[in-house]
Amino acid sequence: MLAGCSQTSEGDTNVAQAAGEEAKDNAGTDASSEEVLIDLSAYDISQSQLGTVNADGLREITAIADLTPHSELLEYIEPSLEAAGLKVVLVATAADSTTLEKTQNGEIDFNFYAHWPYVNDQNETNGFTLVNAGDIHVEPIRAYSDKYTSVDEISDGDVVAIPNDATNEYRALKILEEQGLITLDDSVDSTLSATVDSIVSYEKNIEIVELDSAQIIPTKDDFDFFITNTNKALEAGITSNVLFSESGDNNPFANIIAVASGNENDPAIQAVVAALRSEAVRKYIEEKYNGAVIPAD
Repeated sequence: MLAGCSQTSEGDTNVAQAAGEEAKDNAGTDASSEEVLIDLSAYDISQSQLGTVNADGLREITAIADLTPHSELLEYIEPSLEAAGLKVVLVATAADSTTLEKTQNGEIDFNFYAHWPYVNDQNETNGFTLVNAGDIHVEPIRAYSDKYTSVDEISDGDVVAIPNDATNEYRALKILEEQGLITLDDSVDSTLSATVDSIVSYEKNIEIVELDSAQIIPTKDDFDFFITNTNKALEAGITSNVLFSESGDNNPFANIIAVASGNENDPAIQAVVAALRSEAVRKYIEEKYNGAVIPAD
Protein backbone atom coordinates (compact mmCIF):
# COMPACT_ATOMS: atom_id res chain seq x y z
CA MET A 1 0.00 0.00 0.00
CA LEU A 2 1.00 3.62 -0.46
CA ALA A 3 2.37 4.93 2.81
CA GLY A 4 1.59 8.42 4.00
CA CYS A 5 1.50 10.84 6.91
CA SER A 6 -0.19 14.21 7.16
CA GLN A 7 1.44 17.63 7.26
CA THR A 8 0.07 21.15 7.30
CA SER A 9 -1.01 22.16 3.78
CA GLU A 10 -0.61 25.53 2.11
CA GLY A 11 -1.02 27.22 -1.28
CA ASP A 12 -3.50 25.32 -3.41
CA THR A 13 -3.99 22.61 -0.81
CA ASN A 14 -5.18 22.02 2.73
CA VAL A 15 -4.82 19.13 5.15
CA ALA A 16 -7.51 16.57 4.43
CA GLN A 17 -9.08 14.67 7.28
CA ALA A 18 -11.27 12.65 4.92
CA ALA A 19 -12.26 12.53 1.30
CA GLY A 20 -15.70 13.83 2.28
CA GLU A 21 -19.24 12.89 1.48
CA GLU A 22 -19.21 14.63 -1.89
CA ALA A 23 -16.35 12.43 -3.04
CA LYS A 24 -18.29 9.39 -1.87
CA ASP A 25 -21.43 10.52 -3.61
CA ASN A 26 -19.56 11.18 -6.84
CA ALA A 27 -17.82 7.82 -6.86
CA GLY A 28 -19.04 5.34 -9.44
CA THR A 29 -20.13 2.04 -7.95
CA ASP A 30 -17.08 0.20 -9.30
CA ALA A 31 -14.72 3.13 -9.83
CA SER A 32 -12.67 2.67 -6.68
CA SER A 33 -12.73 -1.13 -6.54
CA GLU A 34 -12.10 -2.16 -10.14
CA GLU A 35 -8.45 -3.08 -10.69
CA VAL A 36 -7.09 -2.36 -14.15
CA LEU A 37 -3.49 -3.16 -15.03
CA ILE A 38 -1.95 -0.47 -17.22
CA ASP A 39 0.77 -1.64 -19.62
CA LEU A 40 4.02 0.06 -18.60
CA SER A 41 6.36 -2.36 -20.37
CA ALA A 42 7.82 0.52 -22.39
CA TYR A 43 9.58 1.78 -19.25
CA ASP A 44 12.65 -0.09 -18.01
CA ILE A 45 12.49 0.59 -14.30
CA SER A 46 15.80 -1.20 -13.77
CA GLN A 47 17.47 1.76 -15.49
CA SER A 48 16.04 4.29 -13.03
CA GLN A 49 18.55 6.37 -11.09
CA LEU A 50 16.01 7.32 -8.43
CA GLY A 51 15.24 5.65 -5.12
CA THR A 52 16.38 2.23 -3.95
CA VAL A 53 15.40 -1.39 -4.54
CA ASN A 54 13.46 -2.89 -1.63
CA ALA A 55 13.42 -6.46 -0.30
CA ASP A 56 10.67 -7.38 -2.77
CA GLY A 57 12.79 -6.28 -5.70
CA LEU A 58 10.70 -3.17 -6.36
CA ARG A 59 12.35 0.17 -6.96
CA GLU A 60 10.97 2.56 -4.35
CA ILE A 61 10.69 6.25 -5.10
CA THR A 62 9.31 8.86 -2.72
CA ALA A 63 6.69 11.54 -3.19
CA ILE A 64 4.42 14.04 -1.51
CA ALA A 65 0.88 14.22 -2.85
CA ASP A 66 -2.32 15.73 -1.54
CA LEU A 67 -5.05 13.34 -0.45
CA THR A 68 -7.86 14.17 -2.86
CA PRO A 69 -7.57 13.32 -5.67
CA HIS A 70 -3.79 13.01 -5.94
CA SER A 71 -3.09 10.20 -3.48
CA GLU A 72 -6.25 8.42 -4.57
CA LEU A 73 -5.01 8.40 -8.17
CA LEU A 74 -1.60 7.10 -7.11
CA GLU A 75 -3.30 4.35 -5.12
CA TYR A 76 -5.36 3.41 -8.17
CA ILE A 77 -2.25 2.91 -10.33
CA GLU A 78 -0.29 1.12 -7.57
CA PRO A 79 -0.90 -2.43 -8.95
CA SER A 80 0.25 -1.33 -12.41
CA LEU A 81 3.38 0.30 -11.02
CA GLU A 82 4.24 -2.76 -8.95
CA ALA A 83 3.73 -5.01 -11.98
CA ALA A 84 6.34 -2.85 -13.72
CA GLY A 85 8.72 -3.13 -10.76
CA LEU A 86 8.02 0.24 -9.16
CA LYS A 87 6.61 1.39 -5.82
CA VAL A 88 5.73 4.95 -4.85
CA VAL A 89 6.11 5.68 -1.14
CA LEU A 90 4.14 8.71 -0.01
CA VAL A 91 5.97 10.43 2.81
CA ALA A 92 3.03 12.83 3.24
CA THR A 93 -0.54 13.14 1.99
CA ALA A 94 -0.61 16.91 2.25
CA ALA A 95 1.85 19.35 0.75
CA ASP A 96 3.27 22.29 2.68
CA SER A 97 5.64 25.20 2.15
CA THR A 98 8.67 22.88 2.14
CA THR A 99 7.43 20.42 -0.50
CA LEU A 100 8.96 22.10 -3.53
CA GLU A 101 12.27 22.61 -1.75
CA LYS A 102 12.32 18.92 -0.80
CA THR A 103 11.80 18.06 -4.45
CA GLN A 104 14.50 20.47 -5.54
CA ASN A 105 17.11 19.07 -3.13
CA GLY A 106 16.26 15.41 -3.71
CA GLU A 107 14.62 14.59 -0.38
CA ILE A 108 11.66 13.35 -2.42
CA ASP A 109 11.58 12.27 -6.05
CA PHE A 110 8.40 14.04 -7.12
CA ASN A 111 5.44 15.99 -5.86
CA PHE A 112 1.87 15.93 -7.06
CA TYR A 113 -0.34 18.70 -5.75
CA ALA A 114 0.11 21.94 -7.70
CA HIS A 115 -0.23 23.42 -11.17
CA TRP A 116 2.61 24.70 -13.31
CA PRO A 117 1.92 28.46 -12.94
CA TYR A 118 2.33 28.04 -9.17
CA VAL A 119 5.45 25.87 -9.42
CA ASN A 120 6.99 28.19 -11.99
CA ASP A 121 6.30 31.20 -9.76
CA GLN A 122 8.04 29.41 -6.90
CA ASN A 123 10.96 28.60 -9.19
CA GLU A 124 11.39 32.28 -9.94
CA THR A 125 10.93 33.34 -6.32
CA ASN A 126 13.22 30.75 -4.74
CA GLY A 127 15.72 29.95 -7.48
CA PHE A 128 14.38 26.42 -7.95
CA THR A 129 14.74 24.58 -11.25
CA LEU A 130 11.77 22.24 -10.97
CA VAL A 131 10.18 21.03 -14.19
CA ASN A 132 6.81 19.69 -15.27
CA ALA A 133 7.05 15.96 -15.98
CA GLY A 134 3.42 15.78 -17.07
CA ASP A 135 -0.03 17.38 -16.80
CA ILE A 136 -2.40 15.02 -14.99
CA HIS A 137 -5.73 16.64 -14.11
CA VAL A 138 -7.56 19.92 -13.61
CA GLU A 139 -9.41 20.78 -10.42
CA PRO A 140 -11.82 23.42 -11.71
CA ILE A 141 -12.44 26.40 -9.50
CA ARG A 142 -16.18 26.67 -8.77
CA ALA A 143 -18.72 29.03 -7.28
CA TYR A 144 -20.81 27.46 -4.51
CA SER A 145 -23.72 28.70 -2.43
CA ASP A 146 -25.91 27.49 0.41
CA LYS A 147 -28.36 30.30 -0.38
CA TYR A 148 -28.76 30.15 -4.16
CA THR A 149 -29.21 27.41 -6.74
CA SER A 150 -28.52 29.51 -9.85
CA VAL A 151 -26.24 32.36 -10.87
CA ASP A 152 -29.39 34.23 -11.93
CA GLU A 153 -30.29 34.66 -8.25
CA ILE A 154 -27.16 36.69 -7.48
CA SER A 155 -28.16 40.29 -6.85
CA ASP A 156 -26.73 43.70 -5.99
CA GLY A 157 -25.26 43.79 -2.51
CA ASP A 158 -24.33 40.10 -2.39
CA VAL A 159 -20.97 39.22 -0.86
CA VAL A 160 -18.66 36.59 -2.37
CA ALA A 161 -15.49 35.10 -0.88
CA ILE A 162 -12.62 34.30 -3.24
CA PRO A 163 -9.08 32.95 -2.65
CA ASN A 164 -6.40 35.61 -2.33
CA ASP A 165 -3.36 33.82 -3.78
CA ALA A 166 -2.33 35.17 -7.17
CA THR A 167 -3.30 32.35 -9.51
CA ASN A 168 -6.52 31.27 -7.80
CA GLU A 169 -7.70 34.85 -7.39
CA TYR A 170 -7.25 35.28 -11.14
CA ARG A 171 -9.23 32.10 -11.76
CA ALA A 172 -12.02 33.21 -9.41
CA LEU A 173 -12.27 36.65 -10.99
CA LYS A 174 -12.28 35.12 -14.48
CA ILE A 175 -15.31 32.97 -13.78
CA LEU A 176 -17.09 35.97 -12.27
CA GLU A 177 -16.34 37.80 -15.51
CA GLU A 178 -17.52 34.86 -17.62
CA GLN A 179 -20.87 35.01 -15.81
CA GLY A 180 -21.24 38.71 -16.60
CA LEU A 181 -20.83 39.89 -13.01
CA ILE A 182 -17.63 41.93 -13.50
CA THR A 183 -15.26 43.04 -16.26
CA LEU A 184 -11.49 42.66 -15.88
CA ASP A 185 -8.65 44.58 -17.45
CA ASP A 186 -7.57 42.77 -20.62
CA SER A 187 -3.96 42.61 -19.45
CA VAL A 188 -4.61 39.96 -16.80
CA ASP A 189 -4.83 37.13 -19.32
CA SER A 190 -1.19 37.51 -20.32
CA THR A 191 0.02 37.14 -16.73
CA LEU A 192 -2.61 34.71 -15.37
CA SER A 193 -2.68 36.96 -12.33
CA ALA A 194 -5.31 39.38 -11.05
CA THR A 195 -6.68 41.07 -7.93
CA VAL A 196 -9.80 43.11 -7.28
CA ASP A 197 -7.78 46.11 -8.47
CA SER A 198 -7.89 44.51 -11.93
CA ILE A 199 -11.67 44.98 -12.12
CA VAL A 200 -12.63 47.79 -14.48
CA SER A 201 -16.40 47.58 -13.94
CA TYR A 202 -19.04 45.77 -11.90
CA GLU A 203 -22.06 44.58 -13.86
CA LYS A 204 -23.59 43.46 -10.54
CA ASN A 205 -22.86 45.53 -7.45
CA ILE A 206 -21.34 42.62 -5.54
CA GLU A 207 -18.78 42.83 -2.75
CA ILE A 208 -15.71 40.63 -3.23
CA VAL A 209 -13.86 39.50 -0.11
CA GLU A 210 -10.35 38.11 -0.61
CA LEU A 211 -9.47 35.35 1.87
CA ASP A 212 -6.77 32.79 2.44
CA SER A 213 -8.05 29.75 0.57
CA ALA A 214 -8.01 27.60 3.71
CA GLN A 215 -10.49 29.98 5.40
CA ILE A 216 -13.16 30.08 2.71
CA ILE A 217 -15.08 26.88 3.45
CA PRO A 218 -14.94 27.25 7.27
CA THR A 219 -16.47 30.75 6.93
CA LYS A 220 -18.81 30.05 4.01
CA ASP A 221 -21.92 30.85 6.05
CA ASP A 222 -20.77 34.48 6.19
CA PHE A 223 -21.20 34.88 2.42
CA ASP A 224 -23.96 34.72 -0.17
CA PHE A 225 -21.70 32.59 -2.34
CA PHE A 226 -18.07 31.58 -2.39
CA ILE A 227 -15.44 30.40 -4.85
CA THR A 228 -12.97 27.63 -4.12
CA ASN A 229 -11.08 24.75 -5.69
CA THR A 230 -12.96 21.49 -6.11
CA ASN A 231 -10.36 19.47 -4.20
CA LYS A 232 -11.10 21.57 -1.12
CA ALA A 233 -14.82 21.00 -1.60
CA LEU A 234 -14.27 17.25 -1.95
CA GLU A 235 -12.04 17.06 1.11
CA ALA A 236 -14.47 19.11 3.23
CA GLY A 237 -17.47 17.11 2.05
CA ILE A 238 -19.60 20.20 1.47
CA THR A 239 -23.07 19.85 -0.04
CA SER A 240 -23.41 23.45 -1.24
CA ASN A 241 -25.00 24.13 -4.62
CA VAL A 242 -22.64 24.60 -7.58
CA LEU A 243 -23.59 27.87 -9.30
CA PHE A 244 -20.94 27.91 -12.04
CA SER A 245 -17.57 26.43 -12.81
CA GLU A 246 -14.32 26.95 -14.64
CA SER A 247 -13.93 24.96 -17.87
CA GLY A 248 -11.36 22.19 -18.13
CA ASP A 249 -10.72 22.84 -21.83
CA ASN A 250 -7.24 24.23 -22.58
CA ASN A 251 -6.93 25.02 -18.89
CA PRO A 252 -3.38 26.12 -17.96
CA PHE A 253 -3.92 25.12 -14.33
CA ALA A 254 -3.56 21.36 -14.66
CA ASN A 255 -2.03 19.69 -11.62
CA ILE A 256 1.35 18.25 -12.55
CA ILE A 257 4.03 15.80 -11.56
CA ALA A 258 6.84 18.17 -10.57
CA VAL A 259 10.44 16.93 -10.41
CA ALA A 260 13.97 18.25 -10.18
CA SER A 261 15.40 19.18 -13.57
CA GLY A 262 16.65 16.07 -15.38
CA ASN A 263 14.47 13.62 -13.49
CA GLU A 264 11.63 14.07 -15.96
CA ASN A 265 13.56 11.66 -18.21
CA ASP A 266 13.99 8.96 -15.57
CA PRO A 267 11.99 5.82 -16.49
CA ALA A 268 10.42 5.63 -13.03
CA ILE A 269 8.98 9.14 -13.36
CA GLN A 270 7.96 8.48 -16.95
CA ALA A 271 6.11 5.34 -15.86
CA VAL A 272 4.20 7.22 -13.15
CA VAL A 273 3.21 9.94 -15.61
CA ALA A 274 2.21 7.42 -18.28
CA ALA A 275 0.03 5.54 -15.82
CA LEU A 276 -1.66 8.70 -14.54
CA ARG A 277 -2.30 9.89 -18.10
CA SER A 278 -3.62 6.51 -19.26
CA GLU A 279 -7.10 5.89 -20.59
CA ALA A 280 -7.84 3.75 -17.53
CA VAL A 281 -7.13 6.65 -15.18
CA ARG A 282 -9.05 9.05 -17.39
CA LYS A 283 -12.09 6.78 -17.09
CA TYR A 284 -11.56 6.40 -13.33
CA ILE A 285 -11.44 10.18 -12.86
CA GLU A 286 -14.57 10.74 -14.93
CA GLU A 287 -16.53 8.07 -13.04
CA LYS A 288 -15.33 8.84 -9.52
CA TYR A 289 -15.32 12.63 -9.44
CA ASN A 290 -18.20 13.49 -11.79
CA GLY A 291 -16.68 16.72 -13.13
CA ALA A 292 -15.08 17.92 -9.89
CA VAL A 293 -11.79 16.62 -11.30
CA ILE A 294 -11.12 16.63 -15.06
CA PRO A 295 -8.40 14.67 -16.88
CA ALA A 296 -5.81 16.98 -18.44
CA ASP A 297 -5.63 17.35 -22.21
